[in-house]
Parts: sequence; C-alpha cells; structure tokens
Amino acid sequence: MSYSKKIIIATGGTGGHVFPAYGLAKFLSSKKIDIQVITDERGFKFLKDYKDIKFKIINSTTLFNKNPFSVTFSLFKILFAFFNSLIFLFNSKPKIVFGMGGYASFPVCLASKILGIPFITYENNLHVGKANRYLLPYANKMLVSYSSLSGFNSRYRPKIAQVGNILRENIINFEQKSYDPNKEKLNILILGGSQAAKSFAEKLPEVFVKCLNEKISIKIFQQCLPSQKTILENKYNSLKIEHEIFTFNPNLNTYFSNADIAITRSGSSILAELLNCRIPIISIPLPSSAEDHQNKNAKYFEKKGYSFLIEENKISEKLFPLIKSIHKDKYLLTHMIERQKTYSDKDVFKKIYNEIKEMITYE
Repeated sequence: MSYSKKIIIATGGTGGHVFPAYGLAKFLSSKKIDIQVITDERGFKFLKDYKDIKFKIINSTTLFNKNPFSVTFSLFKILFAFFNSLIFLFNSKPKIVFGMGGYASFPVCLASKILGIPFITYENNLHVGKANRYLLPYANKMLVSYSSLSGFNSRYRPKIAQVGNILRENIINFEQKSYDPNKEKLNILILGGSQAAKSFAEKLPEVFVKCLNEKISIKIFQQCLPSQKTILENKYNSLKIEHEIFTFNPNLNTYFSNADIAITRSGSSILAELLNCRIPIISIPLPSSAEDHQNKNAKYFEKKGYSFLIEENKISEKLFPLIKSIHKDKYLLTHMIERQKTYSDKDVFKKIYNEIKEMITYE
C-alpha cells in the first residue's frame, strides 16, 4: 500500500471506541498508510496527548431522545456534522473510511457514501449498535469481533466478516504472570467508566467488609472518579483493607499484572482486554446500556467460561458468596484462565489489513 493513500478512521467518543481506533491507526500507520482520526470533543480528551496520529474534531450527537425539543436540536447538530464531514472528506480525498461505531462516526460514514468513498464499519459488541445497524445497508463491509451476532437483517450477512477485537499493542503483547492457586491473598481489580466508578464506589466496600469479617485476605485496586478518591481511601483506611485507589489511566498494564480477578462493567472493549490478558472476570452489566448490549456481552462471556456474571441489583446478594467461593477454591480462577487461553485476538490487525486489501486496489 502506498503512503500517498489515506484512510480516515471515524470513532465515537467513549474510551471503548477511541482506544481501539488509536490501536488501529497505529497499526495502519506502520504499514505506510496516511491515517487521520475523526472523533468528537469527548474522544479528543482521551487522545489529545497522542502526538503520533493526526486528529480532526467533528461533534455529533444521538438522535434517540424522548424529548421532542432535544430531538430537533440533535437533528440540526447531526446535519451540521454531516455537512462538516462532507467538506472534510471532499478536501482530504481518503481512499476509504473506517467507522468504529458510536454516533460520532455516523455522519462521517454517511458523508462518505454520498461522496462515493467506500466505507467499512466495525462492531465489537454481541448486538449490533444502532449507528452500525442503520449504516450496514450502505457499508461495503462490517467487521465484527464475534461470529455470534444479533441485531441486524440476515440479508446483509454476506457483508459481515469476523476479525476479532481491535486492541492496543500493549494489550496484544501483554504477558500475564502465572497465577498461583496456593497464594492466600486475593488481589481484586475494580474497573469502570464514570457510571461504574460511582456505583462500585458506593456498593462494593460493603461487600469487602464481609470479606474482612470472614478473614478473607484481599487487596483492592479500584478505579474511581476524582471526586471519590479521598472518600474511598478514607473508607478503606478506616476498614483496614489494603488498597490502591486510582482515577482514569489509559495504561492499565500495571494493574492487570497485579490482578487475580477483575470486577468490571460489560463493555466490549474492557472485556476483550481482560480476556486477552487472561484475567478472570466478574462482569456486572450496566442496566441502562443501549439495547441491553452489556447484558448480552456478559451472558456470552459467561457461557464461554470467560467470566462470572452478576446483575447490578444482585451485587449485595451474590458478590460476597462468589468471592468466598473463589477464596475457598482458587482453582475456579485457574479453570477460567484455561478457558480464556483458548481465545486470542493477536491476529486482528492482520485480518483487518487483509479485508482492506481485498476491498480496495491500491496503486
């Protein structure tokens, strides 16, 4: 592929969208392809410190709102993003547009269709998101993480190709230390975005008090909101529970290296990272996730043996008995790790590269 050719990567603004987009951008750049990433202001906050990739901000929003005034405002914002995308794509003349999902990628992909620029969409959930579902009839291809996929019209099945989860290089190359089932202390890593951080900070300490009362030795590594950090540290200090509290960190490898098990929401990106790093998972889906996609992700992982599943309203009832069972029989974790080892996304970039080459003839 010639460096004179350009690929635009359009991504939504959540960490689950932008970090896979950055991983893909880095890989394609290494193949001497001119890459530019389009995201919104939310996504740019995650990526602004990465100077090795060019970025363009085009803000959009979701149209799915019950308030009619909000719908009208959203429609104008999406149209504005669409026209901005038309102008940008017309001037930059990319060979292909790669949509990573999320509403911020929608107007860019739609503009590429109007301009006759081929575009690919990517879906890493088990249920196709709304933006990708509406774009699928016009997309040249939709690349997906898993073959078990729902939420799309079967007539478009020929457009779909499984490539796996797009991950950052440091996750793909991560080597987890062997787990020792004879160790006494259980290191628990707690992860989540803003909603999860708030909820977990409120609910999980009560569960860990029960562990303390049962003389279950634990150390907590917990992600939280900046406003919660001091409160959470004071709480664990008063309970005499060994802990390390941290706020958002794009590089979680240090915490992954120390974790025996992770408690997390069921976003596709974080589940994929933990799976590839061979870290046993307790998955707690966000009940309000769009089209219940987190619950679908969590059920799939549970069925495959990659994760335990606990519903949000059952945390107080089920989390402590699960931790107690794991502490009593650590081979529950070794068995899950062996199941996780049957899966790998190490070839994801090679597969995507091959799909791109098949779709477009580069001069």
